Amino acid sequence: MANSTNNESNTHQSSEIRLRTRPLAASVILIAGLAALAFSLATSISVGAVDIKLATVWDAIFHFNPDLTPHQIIKELRLPRAIAGAMVGACFAVAGAIMQGMTRNPLADSGLLGLNAGAGFALALCFAFFPGLSYMSLILYSFLGAGLGALLVFGVGSLAKNGLTPVRLALAGAAVSALLLALSEGIALYFRIGQDLAFWYAGGVAGTKWAQIKVMLPWIATAMTGAFMLSRSITLLSLGEEIATSLGQRTRLVKFAAMAVVLVLAGAAVSAVGAVGFVGLIIPHLTRYLVGVDYRWIIPCSAVLGSLLIVLADIAARMINPPYETPIGALIALIGVPFFLYLARRERRTL
Repeated sequence: MANSTNNESNTHQSSEIRLRTRPLAASVILIAGLAALAFSLATSISVGAVDIKLATVWDAIFHFNPDLTPHQIIKELRLPRAIAGAMVGACFAVAGAIMQGMTRNPLADSGLLGLNAGAGFALALCFAFFPGLSYMSLILYSFLGAGLGALLVFGVGSLAKNGLTPVRLALAGAAVSALLLALSEGIALYFRIGQDLAFWYAGGVAGTKWAQIKVMLPWIATAMTGAFMLSRSITLLSLGEEIATSLGQRTRLVKFAAMAVVLVLAGAAVSAVGAVGFVGLIIPHLTRYLVGVDYRWIIPCSAVLGSLLIVLADIAARMINPPYETPIGALIALIGVPFFLYLARRERRTL
């Protein structure tokens, strides 16, 4: 009798997932999003201190001529910058989607839960005590720093009398992020490395080189592959740990693997562009609204939309006050802060 009840419950949950998933909408988002991303990348390469025609961008990519200055600008400066923006946008968005599904916390985001601040703190230590480190070493220390930030946030949040709630976890993340940021700034002042860290504080993809992309790409590709492999398990976790366990999921193993993926994605992204927040908060919510609750669609769609958001923000950063650039983090925060306040207000009953 109990088995029959469990089977009926499992069937009900599976039906609910199917009803709340819109694969057609997801397919449209993927196709249209990739097309928009390709056009945005071309636009990002063409705009700047020196405007370059799209036809020249096409020639530089497919018929590169090292004797032409515009081709050199495109290949050495703007193309790696655009690609880096797309990569880190996907990283932040997918990391946020996994965290929200795994913790069932609508406020989860690598920036809000201390991962970005932890990675930045690790970078400050590296610049202060190990100034000659390679970029590969910086990425590894970023992973460790992100892990430290997450550990502190969940540790502080778990001290609450009635356990973790979404808003309490976000408050713990804000407190730990403020602490790590203050420590980073103190290190910067004492060791006079403020100029080196200013780029990571502001957030942006300016100055990204091919060498950085070559180091980042294997890590990001591996983590994205892991995210896609975990997508079904994340969907079940998002329905509740009891349901996931009843369906045969090894929840602890899934959470450990998912957290490892998140640390790699957040650490790699922060090491490249700095602490750009709110991408992992906004994009997963938008994606779930459009495609439903199945993370086999949420993760790839979040990757595309996250890439598109960062590339468009980078274009806007160069167009608002030329020839100066506005920090990407500030532009996205203009959208992210009101969105966070809306979500926090919606979750106020859990305080």
